[in-house]
Amino acid sequence: MRFTLSSSALSSRLSTLSKVINSKNSLAILDCFLFDVKNNTLTITASDSENVLTTTLALTESDGEGRFAVNNKTILDAVRELPEQPLTIDVNTQEYTIKVVYQNGIYNFTAQNADEYPNVPVMGDNATSLQIPSGVLSDNISRSLFATATEELRPVMNGIYFDLTPDALAIVASDGHKLVRNRNYAIKSESPMSFILPKKPATLLKGILVKDESEVLVRFDERNAEVRFGDSVLMCRLIEGRYPNYNSVIPQDNPNQLTIDRKVLIGALRRVLPFASESSQLVRLHLEPGLLEVSSEDIDFSTSAKEQIACDYAGSTMNIGFKGPSLSEILNNLTSDEVELLLADPSRPCLVMPAQQPENEDVLMLIMPMLLND
Repeated sequence: MRFTLSSSALSSRLSTLSKVINSKNSLAILDCFLFDVKNNTLTITASDSENVLTTTLALTESDGEGRFAVNNKTILDAVRELPEQPLTIDVNTQEYTIKVVYQNGIYNFTAQNADEYPNVPVMGDNATSLQIPSGVLSDNISRSLFATATEELRPVMNGIYFDLTPDALAIVASDGHKLVRNRNYAIKSESPMSFILPKKPATLLKGILVKDESEVLVRFDERNAEVRFGDSVLMCRLIEGRYPNYNSVIPQDNPNQLTIDRKVLIGALRRVLPFASESSQLVRLHLEPGLLEVSSEDIDFSTSAKEQIACDYAGSTMNIGFKGPSLSEILNNLTSDEVELLLADPSRPCLVMPAQQPENEDVLMLIMPMLLND
């Protein structure tokens, strides 16, 4: 069997697929890509047994059909350094040998039996379908990933929760100390449905999805999800269990409103944080009309820092403490020029949201305060 294709197209697809493969696999064959040549099309698959990513490439020429597996590092190293040119790949499926012919040279290496590769799971007919613009899904996942937990006792918190209701699609993540809720009012369903996407496939999608208006088709049942985009399909196992009622922890009456330039506040936090206690990483915000004071101190090492920022604050004078890195993460995962912080008192959750919301969306982040020893 012989086929020809673009070297750069093959290299870019393989580097994307390689992100699925674990450094250590339970099955040796999972160190390999699965190649399947049929109808002048090459289908390449990578799997870690729970996540399966498949992509298709049109071939310039094709002589014969067949399947074979090849070690991911071998083929990646072979094509990564090649400039754009036609590659001719000659495979002997009887002796499992591969010959890759390029402009000024030739590679020879071995293949493996494709029959050893696990079968790709197929979604049943009873799966629920959902369509989301690629850019919207990419943005929502990017905004949410940092807030997922790494808990062994409550695995449902370790993924991103997709909650489809008659009003909107909510994409939610929380680790108990911070929470992200993205609502999209353009996507809704009369019959409520939900699933929890694990962190690894969410991270893969964040890196692969293009930020445009092309539609992504998501099909899911109780155990698995299938995400179709462009020439690729991602199959993954979902996290099973009931996600906590995230709406119940979002306060509805935070009367004190601070509006501030997001990058100015990020800069102040970055300058003040090195002087905070290494164990608590506590940053104190002092709020009064027209002024925000950001400060930190480490009593053990006699260090402290304080910075004042002019701001738009409507509310009562208040001192409130936050874990500095968590507040910085929240601000860094928003993109608006200005942000609003809605507060009630120093013991209740603070809401952070963009001053100007994206079209048809409602982005809200929540952070729990830390106790101040005043």
